[in-house]
Amino acid sequence: MYSYKIDFGSLEWESPMPGIRHKVVQHGSKKIRLVEFSREMGPHWCEKAHCGYILEGTFEIEFMDGKRVFKASDGLFIPASTEHKHRAKVLTETVRALFVEDE
Repeated sequence: MYSYKIDFGSLEWESPMPGIRHKVVQHGSKKIRLVEFSREMGPHWCEKAHCGYILEGTFEIEFMDGKRVFKASDGLFIPASTEHKHRAKVLTETVRALFVEDE
């Protein structure tokens, strides 16, 4: 489990693409990213290694062997492995997630 105390409130949102915005903080060798997705963002493929925790909302991830739905209370929702290729899409209006990424 990761535990970080970061003042994301003092950072500006960046919008790299429609329907998604994020705030990024460098913490030692890790980048900590607060990401907000909305329905405007279509389904997308992700092949990067992320540890992610849903803070609010619901996510559906389409794996090779079927779909799984993850909720905020589920905790870890994206495998921390580059071997996993998953398709993710937002089921609720807004999903907020915290990602911890190795540099």
